[in-house]
Amino acid sequence: MLETVSEEPETETSNVPDIVVGRLPLYLRALSEMAMAGKLFTSSQELAAALGISSAQIRKDLSHFGEFGKQGTGYAVLELRDHLRQILQLDREWPVIVIGAGHIGSAVANYSGFAQRGFRVVAVFDNAPERIGTSIGAHRVKAMSELGAVIAQWRVQHAMLTVPAEFAQPVADQIIVAGIKAILNYAPTTLAVPPQVHVEYIDPVLHLQRMTYYL
Repeated sequence: MLETVSEEPETETSNVPDIVVGRLPLYLRALSEMAMAGKLFTSSQELAAALGISSAQIRKDLSHFGEFGKQGTGYAVLELRDHLRQILQLDREWPVIVIGAGHIGSAVANYSGFAQRGFRVVAVFDNAPERIGTSIGAHRVKAMSELGAVIAQWRVQHAMLTVPAEFAQPVADQIIVAGIKAILNYAPTTLAVPPQVHVEYIDPVLHLQRMTYYL
C-alpha cells in the first residue's frame, strides 16, 4: 500500500486552505488513539473509515505538508502523529485565558482535556463584582483590570470567550488590544476582528439547526 503525496508539496502555511487545517486535529486525534492502542502503522483507508473522510481527501490534505508513508507499510503512526503536532505547533504548551466566569466559563476552566492536549488555562476573568475573587477549581477569578498584566506575564495569545453575546464584541476589542491573537468564541454572535486575529466559534445551536436538516 503506497501512502505518498505530491512530488512538490506546499510548505507555506499561507497556501494551506483553512478547511484543511481544520481537519488536521481530527487526524491527530485518530493517530493519538491508535498510538495509545499500540498500533504502529495505519493507512489513509483506515483513517478514512475511522473519521468518515475519504482516503483521497486525507492524502490530499497531507500533501500540503510533505511526503508521508512508505511503500508496503503505510503511515508510521507515531511519526505522522508527531509531524502533525509540529505542524499545529502543539509540541509546546500554550497558556490560555478564559473570559467570563459563568456556567460555561466555569466548565471550560475546569475541563482537564485542555492540559492533556497542550493548552493550560492560566487565568479566568470576569467583570461582575460578585464573581471576582471567587474560586473556579484552582483559579481565583480576576478582574478585567488585571488582564494586561496576566497576558504579559504568561505571554498569552489564546483566549476563550464565554461572555453573553451583547458583551462579546467590546470584550473581544479589549483582549485584542491587550495582545490576544486567537479567540475561541462561545458567544452566539459573530465578532469583527483585525485580519491578524483568528476566531473560531462554538455555538451548539448552530450545529443543532444544521442537524435538523437531515432528520
